[in-house]
Amino acid sequence: MLTATFTRTGAAVVVTNKSFYVALGQRIAERRKAQGFSQQQLALKLGIAQQTLAHYEVGRLRVAAALLPPVAKHLDVSLEELLGEASKPGKRGPAPKLQEQIERIGSLPRSKQRMLIDMIDAALGSAHQAA
Repeated sequence: MLTATFTRTGAAVVVTNKSFYVALGQRIAERRKAQGFSQQQLALKLGIAQQTLAHYEVGRLRVAAALLPPVAKHLDVSLEELLGEASKPGKRGPAPKLQEQIERIGSLPRSKQRMLIDMIDAALGSAHQAA
């Protein structure tokens, strides 16, 4: 849904797609929680107020375009994923099942992620020694 907002002087019109910003905010909130960050922690990393981040996450405020790359970087996600663009499957990259598992691991709390990474490192280390 498109909405038009006029400035007090009526000189400028801002057109927004509310549902896009609500969905973007939800993705930011979900990824922030999956990474184990509080709103305060992420806001500090981004150099914004916690209240501003809270408004972004519910779609009350539009995220500035210049802020999107730092948000993606701190949340360890591509800009395409952050913006809700489906990644195009290519010949390179992990197999679909492995990719799904990696994404599921990424949504776990950090302590569980560390435990799984340690297990994978151990398994790969023993496989390397056996070869």
